[in-house]
Amino acid sequence: MNIKIVPMHADHLEELEKLERLCFSRPWSRKMLAEELENQCAAFLVAQDGDTGKVVGYAGLLVVADEGYITNVAVFPEYRRRGVAAQLLSVFENFARGNRLAFLTLEVRPSNTAAIALYESFGFRQAGRRKNYYDLPKEDALILTKTYGEAEA
Repeated sequence: MNIKIVPMHADHLEELEKLERLCFSRPWSRKMLAEELENQCAAFLVAQDGDTGKVVGYAGLLVVADEGYITNVAVFPEYRRRGVAAQLLSVFENFARGNRLAFLTLEVRPSNTAAIALYESFGFRQAGRRKNYYDLPKEDALILTKTYGEAEA
């Protein structure tokens, strides 16, 4: 599949709001997504089908000092297991290395074994657990982190 990664812009918001509702029990609203367009500390990327331009997934990264927090990773169900999320994560990983971030971190449901396997393949390791973090259904969050630089060695 030919995937093109582009910065999120206002034209993507309608599709991304649909994707949020499909993937998350507490989805971000269109307004919340739109606010990220103005956030100077955030980078939101959209994965598009390179042939049709259709939005197939997206991911968000918040950078605070030398720390990277992956806020969202979502792919439309019919495009999963085709490397879309991996391509988005690769961009964030290259950014982290290039900008000398200390780490990238994220939360994931323990039941989301496919996502955990993907993150572990990128070198993320469990760094903690947040009790009852998610609703609908109630579930803990695993905190997965990948360190860079001296901590990597």
